[in-house]
Amino acid sequence: MRIHIISLMLLFSGIQFAYAQNPELSSGVTFKKLFLDYQSQNGGGLFNFKDYRHGYEVGYQHNFKNKFSLNIPVKYGNINAIEDSTETEYVKFVGADIIGQYHFYKPERKILPYVMAGVGGVQELGGDFNVQIPLGAGLNFRIAPNAYFNYQIEYRLSLAENRNNLHHGFGFVYLFKKRMKEEKPVEEEMKVMDSDGDGVEDELDLCPNEKGIVSLKGCPDKDGDGVPDYQDKCPDNAGPQIYNGCPDSDGDGVPDHEDECPNMAGSKANRGCPFKDKDGDGIADSEDACPDKPGTKENKGCPLTDRDGDGIPDDKDKCPDKAGLADNDGCPESDKDGDGIPDSIDKCPDAAGLRVYAGCPDTDNDGIPDHEDECPKVPGSVANNGCPVIEKEDKKTLDVAMQAVQFETGSAVLKAQSGTVLKQIANIMSRYPDFNMVISGHTDNVGRPAFNQTLSERRAKACFDYLIKEGVPAYRLNYAGYGDSRPISTNATDKGKSLNRRVEFNLVPRN
Repeated sequence: MRIHIISLMLLFSGIQFAYAQNPELSSGVTFKKLFLDYQSQNGGGLFNFKDYRHGYEVGYQHNFKNKFSLNIPVKYGNINAIEDSTETEYVKFVGADIIGQYHFYKPERKILPYVMAGVGGVQELGGDFNVQIPLGAGLNFRIAPNAYFNYQIEYRLSLAENRNNLHHGFGFVYLFKKRMKEEKPVEEEMKVMDSDGDGVEDELDLCPNEKGIVSLKGCPDKDGDGVPDYQDKCPDNAGPQIYNGCPDSDGDGVPDHEDECPNMAGSKANRGCPFKDKDGDGIADSEDACPDKPGTKENKGCPLTDRDGDGIPDDKDKCPDKAGLADNDGCPESDKDGDGIPDSIDKCPDAAGLRVYAGCPDTDNDGIPDHEDECPKVPGSVANNGCPVIEKEDKKTLDVAMQAVQFETGSAVLKAQSGTVLKQIANIMSRYPDFNMVISGHTDNVGRPAFNQTLSERRAKACFDYLIKEGVPAYRLNYAGYGDSRPISTNATDKGKSLNRRVEFNLVPRN
């Protein structure tokens, strides 16, 4: 085994040395995830994917100009090897190949098909070494100028028994391109002229007879302001390009050579000098009708009067004695409900409310405005749309009561055990003072509909009377009978009929 591995290493070293002799050729690296099938080619099924095992492969690739490339991959993984006709064994392995590839198109194309063939060796860890001959094809999908997504399938003929196999590989190829520096012919170098010796060829030099700066295309810049002297109106004083190379010492937007007050910021209209403005309102005294009082330009320098202090001058204020809004010509907006929120933005203009609710009230102070509150007079939670939350145990008691409240057959006489459940319901009513209760009686479809209707009403009334005896105020209770018109199960079975014979107890918020 050691002789096989040493032979492969010497062979790979020789090939890599041969490539190093030719620096013009492109090279790259490859990486693949391998799916290995050692079963279908040795008596197993072709599509038994559960027999596939996995591996990884990295390789060096060298591309020639004639569409040929050489790939040297090394790989590691495990296989499901057939040891005899009845037994398979999982085996780890390492391997290396020498692969020749022929590409049908140049690498600039989006999809590049190729065929491949070569020779390689596989060393099974703890087992034998075998030589394999791979034959196959692949596709490269270009995802970047020098990068490809790769798929490759190969059939590998092994010189060992039960080791023929299929490889499926998915991965990436990345190519490195080394460009050779082209040397200019001696004659071309001799033709380059630079008369002023500033490093800019005469044919590119805007000032070929004056030594200048490369960034300014060979022209000089005495004051170093980035504006070449031939464009600089002030070549001895640094200045920005916007002023053609002239400075603006006072920063008033008037360059010094045009500024009659170069050290005092002024106005262009006054040749760079400031206007006289005693009251400091920004209006020159020569144009200010009130030079001693700050005013506005609209009022010719005089101050505006605003009796109501709403920021709207009296001459434009339709309500000069009442503070108002500019959008309403200085008049206050209407507020019908008197809540301090103008009707134009009040979502409830006829009911006094809070600003936080855009002018709408929250009668029960539960943080939910009445127009969004399903129980506006009873505090509740957001999760329950403003209504109080009924505890899970109490809901369960009311659900159980549907079947737990029992009557004598065909009558409205309560059985003795029904009293326990009804007392629990009375207790629930005392703990939820903000709720009323609706009692609904129902029957199965046995008997005449008219009889069932009357029976359901009497049974609901019996529960109503019992709860009143337990101290529940009558105004908090309501009852009705529905006969057999609202079944909750089938009447075709005894169980279904039993479910349909019921009394429902539903809590409803008091509004």
